[in-house]
Amino acid sequence: MSSKHSNSAWHAATLSIHGGEPVNDPQGALVAPMYQTSTFVFPSAEIGGGRFAGELPGYIYSRLGNPTVRQLEQRVAALEGMEDAAASATGMGAVAATTMAFLAAGDHVIASDCIYGCSHALFSHLFTRFGIQVTFIDMAAPQALENALQANTKMVFLETPANPHLKLIDLAPVGKFCAQHGLKFIVDNTFMTPLLQRPGEYGCHLVVHSATKYLNGHGDVVAGIVTGSAEDIELIKLTTLKDMGATMSPHDAWLILRGLKTLALRMERHCENAKVVANWLQAHKAVERVYFPGFDTTLGQTLIGPDKQMKDSGAVIAFDMKGGYQDAVKILNQLQMIRLAVSLGDAETLIQHPASMTHSPLSPEARAQAGIGEGLVRLSVGLEHIDDIIADLEQAFGVLN
Repeated sequence: MSSKHSNSAWHAATLSIHGGEPVNDPQGALVAPMYQTSTFVFPSAEIGGGRFAGELPGYIYSRLGNPTVRQLEQRVAALEGMEDAAASATGMGAVAATTMAFLAAGDHVIASDCIYGCSHALFSHLFTRFGIQVTFIDMAAPQALENALQANTKMVFLETPANPHLKLIDLAPVGKFCAQHGLKFIVDNTFMTPLLQRPGEYGCHLVVHSATKYLNGHGDVVAGIVTGSAEDIELIKLTTLKDMGATMSPHDAWLILRGLKTLALRMERHCENAKVVANWLQAHKAVERVYFPGFDTTLGQTLIGPDKQMKDSGAVIAFDMKGGYQDAVKILNQLQMIRLAVSLGDAETLIQHPASMTHSPLSPEARAQAGIGEGLVRLSVGLEHIDDIIADLEQAFGVLN
């Protein structure tokens, strides 16, 4: 069922609280109950058979559908401006189920050369075992898509901003290219959320999120979700998601629904804090370069603004240390409030070393192609008071003096 109906004209901040079908609890509960059940009882054998045949509505088994999970799917679909959504157990579950639903042996994929490490591993390792070819390119480079196109190309996959060094990609020309050549266009929108970027408005067919990150926002869930047309989502649900079993639990869906209620407020604070931190890093003598969408003097000025592709710069920053790996390790080990952990989008400010952590699955050559050096550090700016974030960075960088 489409979630683009009477509430489609609401603002994103409202959709994050009310998007999708309204709660219809017989007891009148404001918050929808959590349907923590593995299976559903059929009123009769005939109704059970009818549900399995797809002839009658109703739930069968939570791997195939659950009311709590369904409410989350509709809400995120409404936020992305898409017809429907499918929730998964992890972000990688969403990436794998989404891509594999549309690919077969002999197909070719064009992917951005800088994406999440496990997405890169899926494409470069597992896909090749099943006869699927992948070409990694710099999608911001002129003619890169044209040069990578093959007769068997079926799909384009990218992230923007790219993980981990926040390279930006203009979605409109990629969407136009995919439409011209009949390619499935998939965007990982985890870093931006639908509050800051809606790839479907630029020709993207399917938008993937690690719901672990900003959508949940509290560091207590591992989950994923993909939004798209009703037809594409039905295919994903009935094939790869169902048969590989990477579906979301009702409890995780309930927690993400709760997290979504504060998404608009959280993203505003995340972005405000990140701008201050980015400027502080930019001015520090130990930092070689800061990667932050707001500092991109080319695409950043074109893509970021109230009526542009990105409504704001986001809250993830990467930076190269002049002293390379040794200096990176020194500051990481010196931090006190900021947590050394490999996620992002939580209330807590988190920091990590991509080359040895999130992007360690990439070969040294692939990391070099993606610009992931040994001195690169990734920082997810949280919701703490900005003075405390800066103070912790100052004392950590002080170890370099």
